[in-house]
Amino acid sequence: MYRFLLSRQWVILTLIALVLIPTMVELGFWQLHRHERRVAQNALIARNLDAKPVPVGELTSPGHTVPRGDYWRQVTATGSFDTVHEVVVRRRTNADDRVGFHVLTPLVLTDGTAVLVNRGWVPAAADQKAFPEVPKATAGTVTVTGRLKADETTGASGIKDLAGLPPRQVMLINSEQQAKLLDRPVLGGYLEQTEPKPAAGPEQIPDPDHDSIGAHMAYAVQWWLFAGAVPVGWVILVRREKRDRVTAALNSVPDPVHAPA
Repeated sequence: MYRFLLSRQWVILTLIALVLIPTMVELGFWQLHRHERRVAQNALIARNLDAKPVPVGELTSPGHTVPRGDYWRQVTATGSFDTVHEVVVRRRTNADDRVGFHVLTPLVLTDGTAVLVNRGWVPAAADQKAFPEVPKATAGTVTVTGRLKADETTGASGIKDLAGLPPRQVMLINSEQQAKLLDRPVLGGYLEQTEPKPAAGPEQIPDPDHDSIGAHMAYAVQWWLFAGAVPVGWVILVRREKRDRVTAALNSVPDPVHAPA
């Protein structure tokens, strides 16, 4: 009665179903893990933003790689801005998704080391090769508070470190690269400045989003529902095929009344 399942068409259909079920289940778990990572990251951001600021030297040093657990930690640094070695970071957007630059200014600390400070966003000039208008950094000794971030790399950010850029323009915020230009030790990572707030720019970078969790859990449930629908659909198709074959067989039987003698 079910010998049709051994036909080439049904063998292929069954194999496809057997492949789809574990694939969809795995995709569901992939979305679940993305949801869990997002929840964990939101908790980390909230915890670090709420933590009391500590001196930057307690969390990083020259050549140090900032661990993920210290991302967005509130830190303070006291020194003077080195505007001579100020650079801008290309292709950065502000809160309104306008493309411009981030202003990266070294802050020279009292011990002679420096820490990179991302002072915020400025719009691009009409000529992309021109250095944009950048509000002056605070002169003299200043205490900066900011969120600690890790050095940017192409592998982690996906941003290509292009060569041949205009003077004082870079693609990545990287302490090792800037240390070569400054000819002095630079603390690993950098600060996103939050205090003091500039009166006339740059536009400071807002806190990272740590409220939304995205739709990953909904996508996970969808994939699992799809996985459950595959065997149900397969059974429905099998029963329909069986019914159609039985009906066709009955219709092919000759009527005894009109059958030849």
